[in-house]
Amino acid sequence: MAAQPGFVLRPAEDRDAPRIRAMVRRERLNPMALDWRHFTLAVDGSGTVIGCGQVKTVGEGTREFASLVVEPEWRRRGVAGAIVRQLMEQAGPPLWLTCLSGLIPYYERFGFRAVKPDDPQPKYYRRLRKVAGLVRMLAGGEQTLSVMLWVG
Repeated sequence: MAAQPGFVLRPAEDRDAPRIRAMVRRERLNPMALDWRHFTLAVDGSGTVIGCGQVKTVGEGTREFASLVVEPEWRRRGVAGAIVRQLMEQAGPPLWLTCLSGLIPYYERFGFRAVKPDDPQPKYYRRLRKVAGLVRMLAGGEQTLSVMLWVG
């Protein structure tokens, strides 16, 4: 467990699964592969879950950082960064992630770099980009799906 101002990080437990699902769905993140055993949680002094994130396996065994959510009243207080660093330390490189293009600068601070569509990458991300492009076109969204990689 890593101590931070006003919160601590801990591994998720079975009893945390409903809270994790609710947080991820509320933020409209990918609701697939929400296995509580892969999550690290941030909890406040009263034990309330205030943030979560996971490293999951996708595609051909590729490890992906995903499902980062912080409760609105705890944002900009170091919770997300603590979760990101903890999971990076536990997982080690290489570690992939997907995010909206506007979040690229945030993840670059941790050493992730954007992977261009033509750069080498697992097939999973090529397929995901195609689906996301179609959804964006149909929905008229402005941001694109970005794929990023941390190699340490």
